[in-house]
Amino acid sequence: MPLTADVKTELAAIRDPRPSARVAEVTAILRFAGGLHSIAGRVAVEAEVDSDILARRVARELVEIYGVRPELARIQASGGRDGATFAVRVREGGETLARQTGLLDQRRRPVRGLPNRLTTGSRPDLAALWRGAFLAAGSLSDPGRSAALEISCPSPEAAMALVGAAHRLGIAAKAREVRGVPRVVVRDGEAIRATLAEIGAAKTAEAWDQMRQRREVRAGVNRLVNFDDANLRRSAQAAVAACARVERALEILGDEIPDHLKQAGDLRLAHRDASLDELGHHADPPLTKDAVAGRIRRLLAMADKKASADGIPDTESAVPAGLQD
Repeated sequence: MPLTADVKTELAAIRDPRPSARVAEVTAILRFAGGLHSIAGRVAVEAEVDSDILARRVARELVEIYGVRPELARIQASGGRDGATFAVRVREGGETLARQTGLLDQRRRPVRGLPNRLTTGSRPDLAALWRGAFLAAGSLSDPGRSAALEISCPSPEAAMALVGAAHRLGIAAKAREVRGVPRVVVRDGEAIRATLAEIGAAKTAEAWDQMRQRREVRAGVNRLVNFDDANLRRSAQAAVAACARVERALEILGDEIPDHLKQAGDLRLAHRDASLDELGHHADPPLTKDAVAGRIRRLLAMADKKASADGIPDTESAVPAGLQD
């Protein structure tokens, strides 16, 4: 997804100088892009990311913050992802790192959610937590009816923890499961824009919002065009039906038509596409819209009454079958 790549490129260039924010971000990356492994009876921490730049960044943060020496490797993509992925692996000191980042608890049990200190931290720390989660497992789709910002989660507990952090940032995120994978989803267009801006992808947020607004304008124009087309179609059908009834009325009444009603009928047939208001302007002397409508209505009523008395088809019979109500 081009938009996802744009967001990750922008986020990967951010380096918050606050130690707590750096810890929150790298912890989220390890939690959402990796896991714990046992290698020769020792705990190793490993994260798989989709770019060499991000892998090097994670490795640098681990060196500077925790003093460990990660290994970097290019590996085959896993988990249904396309293209190459890059592994950041810590063997020496892996268990200590896992404890420090909250991947292991004090009893050496894997933690399924996120450390409480991160999900209840300051606003910059919460934003860094979300930034790390998106860098690790996030995606952004194009604006539209199915627009969504999503983060795949390693467990339902991690998803709920991320949702809690989002709510503290004022972001309306929800946890759901898609094809057996826990996810955190933001769907509202304004909420997506706010999320991108909050985690540091301001340029992509602006571009995404402009794209969304253009699509909404186009959708609005299409709705108006369709509405106008439908109105024109109905108006044309109504004009054909009205002219057919007037022709039949003139035929039924013959010479018995009062002059003012005949004038209205003739005007209708002479200007078949004109509105009632326009017909009034063509009259001599000019008539109001209501006057023209009233005269045509009386003409049809008189003709229908005579048709009923004579036992012949009325004016409605002249309307084509496809135009009848």
